[in-house]
Amino acid sequence: MKKITLFAVISLFLSCNGSAQNSKKKEKKEFPITKTDSEWKNQLSDIQYYVLREAGTERPFTSPLNKNYEKGVYHCAACDTPLFKGEHKFDSGTGWPSFDREIKGNVDFSTDYNVGYARTEEHCATCGGHLGHVFNDGPKTTGKRHCINGVALKFIPSEKE
Repeated sequence: MKKITLFAVISLFLSCNGSAQNSKKKEKKEFPITKTDSEWKNQLSDIQYYVLREAGTERPFTSPLNKNYEKGVYHCAACDTPLFKGEHKFDSGTGWPSFDREIKGNVDFSTDYNVGYARTEEHCATCGGHLGHVFNDGPKTTGKRHCINGVALKFIPSEKE
């Protein structure tokens, strides 16, 4: 009787495991700019490809953009879409460029479970490149901290007046 009960319990656990995990898989979304992997590899550096196309993360405190506070706009390094304004950048102390808001309509959001729990992932709305994640522990202005990989960005300084 113990063997039958044990078998039933194990069967129950195995049958419940599969479908719940499948709901966490990302749906493939179409973006206005699409390229093949080889086209992206030819255009981007190795670290840019890893971050933008494979949802990787650069090491903290390695981006020169982390401490950049010049006036200007941060664009997608892959497709040149304007993503964040310099006036919304702040020092979060995390080691990655951080902003309290995005340029509306130019950043797309999804949910990832790569670290075992749900996080809001940010993508370029034009090419789908992975930028980083947004958290609810930002400054009082918006309460948001857009924690962005510096290699995913290209800074365009404002014209001097």
